[in-house]
Formats: sequence, C-alpha cells, structure tokens
Amino acid sequence: MSLRPVKKVISAKPTLEGAGVHLRRAFGFGNTTDFDPFLLLDDFRNDVPEDYLAGFPWHPHRGIETITYVLAGTVEHGDSMGNSGAIAAGDVQWMTAGSGIIHQEMPKGDDAGRMHGFQLWANLPSSLKMTAPRYQEVKSPDIAAIKDDDGTEVRIICGTFWGKKGPVDGIAADPIYLDVTVPPGRRKTLPVEITHHAFAYVFAGGGKFCNASGPLAVPTEPVGWADTTPPAQAENRSLVLFDRGDELVVQAGEDGIRFLLVSGKPLEEPVAWYGPIVMNTQQQLQLAFTELREGTFLKDTARK
Repeated sequence: MSLRPVKKVISAKPTLEGAGVHLRRAFGFGNTTDFDPFLLLDDFRNDVPEDYLAGFPWHPHRGIETITYVLAGTVEHGDSMGNSGAIAAGDVQWMTAGSGIIHQEMPKGDDAGRMHGFQLWANLPSSLKMTAPRYQEVKSPDIAAIKDDDGTEVRIICGTFWGKKGPVDGIAADPIYLDVTVPPGRRKTLPVEITHHAFAYVFAGGGKFCNASGPLAVPTEPVGWADTTPPAQAENRSLVLFDRGDELVVQAGEDGIRFLLVSGKPLEEPVAWYGPIVMNTQQQLQLAFTELREGTFLKDTARK
C-alpha cells in the first residue's frame, strides 16, 4: 500500500456568482489539470439570506456535469424543458448537461435562515460532450451510509466504497464522491483508487492529513464533529489536493473532522472553457455561444 502525499493545501476564496450569491470557491476557472476530471468546487455556506436569495437565475450549461449536495436549506431548480423540483438537506442532484440545458437554481434557507451546500463541476469526455441531458436526483434516505467500528461515518454519493455502492450511476469519469466524518482523536486510513486524482475538502472540525514527511495540519471551524448544521462563521475552509497513491491517512482533531473526499479518473483531454460551457476546442466553444444567440442551443429532451 502507498500513502498519498499531500500535494498542496488551498484556502477557499470568497467570490460572487449568479445574481450576487456570496460563496467560497475551493478551485476552478484556472489551471485545473491537477483536479481532472473535476473543474470547480464551490461552497455556498451562508446564514445571511440577503447574500444568497438572489440565486442563480436562468443560465446555460454544455459539456459538463454539475453535482449539487445540500446540507442545510433547500435549492429549487427548474429548466427550459419543463423539469422542476427541490433538493433539501442531505439530498443530491447530479445533472449531466451534455449537449445543452438552460436552467436556474434558487437557494432558500432553513428556519434559521441558514444555507449550506456544495456544487462540484465534472468534465465530460469528448465522446459525451453532446450526449442528451440527464438528471439524477437522490433524496437523503437513499444515500448509502456506513458507520465503522471506530465511529467513522461515510455517506456514499457516487461510486463504491467499503463494499457499498452509491445511488448515482452511469458517470463516465468513474468518480467516487464521499462525505466522511471521523470522530475526535481518531486516526483513519481510507482507500483511494490509485489511478484517480483525489482531493479532500474540510468543512467541519479539523485535523491532520498525514504526509510522507509528517502530518499536515488542516484547521477549520471548531464545531461538533457530528453536527450537520453549518457553522456561523465561514473562514478557514481548506482543500487538500493529494498526489498519487492508493490510500490516505487522516488524524482527527479534538472536535473530529468532516470532509468531502472526491476522486475521479483523469480524462487527459484539451479543455476550452468559458463560463458555464466547457468543450475541447475554441471552435466548439464559439459554436455553443453562436447557438445560444441564434436560439439553436437546445438539442434534446432531458431524460429523467
């Protein structure tokens, strides 16, 4: 077994998206080669409704998949093909934009006005860039959850882990998307497919990811390890990018640690990217925006 060294640690940066939603971006809109097949990760954690209620009005996507995971509040969505719905705490929406979709996502807080969720973008291989759009909407009770003898809990959104399979399937990059909680003081070794790129995004508690040269501290908010309520303050979000190997080791701090663990098979294809559209060539990218102007962008009916 080979321990994955820590390649780098990134602090999520404040940014504005949509119609003025305040969020933190862990990575995206730069050189994302180290994260291939993933393009972007946003943490939209907020307890000030005025900072998120404007939401993400109608906008297009082509050539990617967007994965929305909600921890508090709800996100209502609709699209130009008549699909609509809402995802609430613990729910996931995995949208394959494929050949193109125009949709909106409007967050709403819980009873205390708090909103917390993540949006991850995954690239599509060139062979599937123009596939028919598809939604996979998964409610919280349908997400497989495992609790190990030492109290470690893992929710499996996508992929197979510890012998259990997540509900999202048919994804080209063979991703694994986990929500991992390690109790206070515990040291945990977690397997990771050796051919995958992998990262962890810490969003509660804190701890150390062990490196070849020693443990690397990753402090985050001091909240209870099993608390699914988003912290009131939103500083100190940390993304840990791992080098190659087939396992990682985390040492939970005194408040435990909770993090997303995401890995996927690199596509190793050229990326032509502008805003919500990601293709392989500048010509394909220009064609997409030409079609948007001319009203020929939508190619197929979304499959439920």
